[in-house]
Amino acid sequence: MRFPARGSGRWIRRHWLEMTLLVGLVGILAWYAVAAYGLIPKEMLAPRARGTSQFSGDSAYRYVRDQVAFGPRPTGSDANRRTGEFVIQELKKAGWTVEVQEFTYKGVPGRNIVGKAGAGPVAIVGAHYDTRRQADNDPDPARRGEPVMGANDGASGAAVLLELARSLSKAKLTNEVHLVFFDAEDNGRLDGWDFIAGSRYMAAHLNAKPEFVIVLDMIGDADQQIYKERNSTPALQDRIWALAGQLGYGQSFIPQYKWAMLDDHTPFIEKGVPAADLIDFDYPYWHTTQDLADKVAPSSLERVGRVMQKFLEENQAGGRQ
Repeated sequence: MRFPARGSGRWIRRHWLEMTLLVGLVGILAWYAVAAYGLIPKEMLAPRARGTSQFSGDSAYRYVRDQVAFGPRPTGSDANRRTGEFVIQELKKAGWTVEVQEFTYKGVPGRNIVGKAGAGPVAIVGAHYDTRRQADNDPDPARRGEPVMGANDGASGAAVLLELARSLSKAKLTNEVHLVFFDAEDNGRLDGWDFIAGSRYMAAHLNAKPEFVIVLDMIGDADQQIYKERNSTPALQDRIWALAGQLGYGQSFIPQYKWAMLDDHTPFIEKGVPAADLIDFDYPYWHTTQDLADKVAPSSLERVGRVMQKFLEENQAGGRQ
């Protein structure tokens, strides 16, 4: 490419538009050339489509990275607050009505966030978005006082909820679906804290008994193994696992019982609400400093998200508890 000689101001004024367009075109071609060699993640190349579509694991993974970019997000922290504002913004962009439930636990402010859409009996699909203050399970004792990034334990479940907000067809919902982002879940046993403080607060302040509650926790592990959880409602689990099998996900949704968990489904079970905990508790980086985004797989997020999308869009009365 030849540039005009110095002093050619008249030429530049005459041809500035052509030059601007040419420079822009070169920039776009360079962007895609770099992406083609893997230096830019492919999921960054296309914006998230709004409206109804099939659940995308790549889009959900971007939501994982969005959250991790705020840093560790323990309850009461500035990063937690900013993550909550991001969640609210994304729910509103997707056309969901947003309600916020503020509470205080041991003098620390917490906030449950609820996105609402659809009509009918209330159905809750929830995940916690806070992260643990200390990596007390880290294999290196010197790092056990550091915070947990929570890419899987926190961000993965919240990412699936955000992608569901984008992809669910509101016209197909047979419930008033509440996508609930629980706070104050993950600091149990630290400084006298209990686990699941946010979901306990919500369960204690219900305005209507939900038809069912499904909790997504640590579901993004690249080596995904989601067993049936022993404290969940068997009939609800059976429907979810049968649907996963129909979708070809039987190797990830294993129809056997393994763990008994205290999780965000517990307060609802205690109130007689059918509830299920979808959790991969074989995750080796639980409560360690290595719970990072590279441990999360878009394909794992996609399997859980597509099961939830189909479940919520086809939850007919004949299958209710």
